[in-house]
Amino acid sequence: MAVYAIGDVQGCYSSLLALLDKVGFDPSSDTLWLTGDLVNRGPQSLDVLRYVQSLPRAVTVLGNHDLHLLAVASGQAPAKKRDTFSELLAAPDCDELLDWLRNRPLLHHDDGLGFTMVHAGLLPQWDLATARRLAQEAEHYISHSDRNALFTHMYGDTPDHWDDALGGWARIRIIINGMTRLRYCDTDGRMDLRPKMAPGGQPAGLVPWFEVQNRRNAELQILFGHWSTLGLCNRKGIIGLDSGCLWGGRLTAVRIDKNPSFIDVDCLPYQSPND
Repeated sequence: MAVYAIGDVQGCYSSLLALLDKVGFDPSSDTLWLTGDLVNRGPQSLDVLRYVQSLPRAVTVLGNHDLHLLAVASGQAPAKKRDTFSELLAAPDCDELLDWLRNRPLLHHDDGLGFTMVHAGLLPQWDLATARRLAQEAEHYISHSDRNALFTHMYGDTPDHWDDALGGWARIRIIINGMTRLRYCDTDGRMDLRPKMAPGGQPAGLVPWFEVQNRRNAELQILFGHWSTLGLCNRKGIIGLDSGCLWGGRLTAVRIDKNPSFIDVDCLPYQSPND
């Protein structure tokens, strides 16, 4: 009855199956956590969604590519040049798969295991109780996104700093951005969503979100993906699992029901981060 967490799959179905075979995953008894971005850029988004939906014990949080798929499918956003989910959108079970996807959470916390999972990160102003409450606020809009205008308002980089007084679409946008797009903040905890490089090459004054001093979620053990240039990151309270599978890196799993242990497989390069 193992519990494994896996980084961003992004349509790399063959790599996912290879990794699950390597860890000896048993879907009848084991649990699988996924850090989001199940789809897009890789070649088999449809197969990934069908497989994960079929698992009796799978937990996945929403990533920015998952939300982009929902936005394109809703007609509220255009497809991008590098999107690779046209097969999924044409599938006979597309509506069923999208309905399942839009009802996934932004954040998952397990008291027993002592882990919190989110796609990108948590703003330094958010403790666990606040983050869970805010995730639920945004999830309500996402789960009803086939009947509201969420995706006409979701895209954008502002506001960049949390304020409890925020309301309307600005409030929902910063919640979604913080949980699905975050990499860097300044020392006051303001998000800068533009830099994507590994730490060390970022503009002056920015630090990885998990290095902001006095962040209110520092006591948590946080699992996240999203940041392929960061790669596998294992430090006190932080496990980053996006090891660049899509770019020809590796797909990584960590077993979290006992002392964390890491397993990975090589991946084929389907796209270049520089395209």
